[in-house]
Amino acid sequence: MSAGVSLENLEDQLRGERGKVDVAVHNFSVRELVRMIVDEELNASPNYQRKFRWHEEDEALFVESVFLGLPVPPLFVATNVGFQWEVVDGLQRLSTLAHFLARDADEAKAIGRNKPLVLQNLEKLTELNGQTFEDLPKNLQVYFGRQPLQVISLTDKSDRQVRFDVFERLNRGGIQLTAQEVRACVYMGAFNDFIEELAEDPRLKKLVKLQRNHENDGTRTEQVLKFFAYKNSRAEFDGKVERFLNSYMGATDEGFDYKAERAIFDQALETLYQLCNQQPFLRKQTKVTPLVQFEACFVAAGDLAAEGTPVGNVEPDWLEDQELRISSGAGSNTKAMLRRRLRRAKELLSGNA
Repeated sequence: MSAGVSLENLEDQLRGERGKVDVAVHNFSVRELVRMIVDEELNASPNYQRKFRWHEEDEALFVESVFLGLPVPPLFVATNVGFQWEVVDGLQRLSTLAHFLARDADEAKAIGRNKPLVLQNLEKLTELNGQTFEDLPKNLQVYFGRQPLQVISLTDKSDRQVRFDVFERLNRGGIQLTAQEVRACVYMGAFNDFIEELAEDPRLKKLVKLQRNHENDGTRTEQVLKFFAYKNSRAEFDGKVERFLNSYMGATDEGFDYKAERAIFDQALETLYQLCNQQPFLRKQTKVTPLVQFEACFVAAGDLAAEGTPVGNVEPDWLEDQELRISSGAGSNTKAMLRRRLRRAKELLSGNA
């Protein structure tokens, strides 16, 4: 293939991918952005906020930068249902502005702070040290409130997979979101709320034993998502787990039977909970749950529940089954291996091993 043909193909690909993205550029004053947060036009409290917050010294430095008119990176937002903006990149900058403009403890508590921001340790505008926004003369309050910030919005016309990709890339810097945490922000709605609720089931928390750093990163929620995705749409799986799960979350906007699916989930979960004697799903000599093996057994239990087939006489050492372990190990994210482990898990739970 010649260089010219390759370049032509690249240009076609570039046009196709860019056509999926629709952005708009805006300029807002500091005061207008804070008003939008208060009026819930702009969601500055997404699910991952608990994971990362600037110290007050960092906030003070940012406030000083705004006072000085130093270049501030654009804020990046995505348009959600109802045209509310969700902060994608710039959460700490926006939170800092709201913190600084808070007039009293009540307003500070409304944004998750104990008190208004007191500026400290500034080396350039030293006269601001020890001051809150309310301490400033009126003309300086007006000056700060009028400072402009650029906002780039990914509109609701953009492809949802593109929204996922953009969100993930922008947040790889300091927060290091998992795919499920990104999914929770991009695919907000009834289904996301549903799987997050199910992930809090005490039985699931008991069964799925995780390393401490994975306890609050959406790992259990992703297990719930995988349960429904593999149970209902396994034929569409092509080995690309992330995109498969994204596609399934997008497809649940319509036609998902919450009542029936909850009943199947509950029965499947109870099956595993009892088979594991109400203890974590662990193989011998392991300290954390083997998640691929767990999801296979969970989906198999869901299949039996959906069919109305009772669980059979399960062997005591069923978790050590060699076939199940091999088909759930390294390199198992293929369509063939998915079928293989689901088939074996169903045989084990049916008592047909």
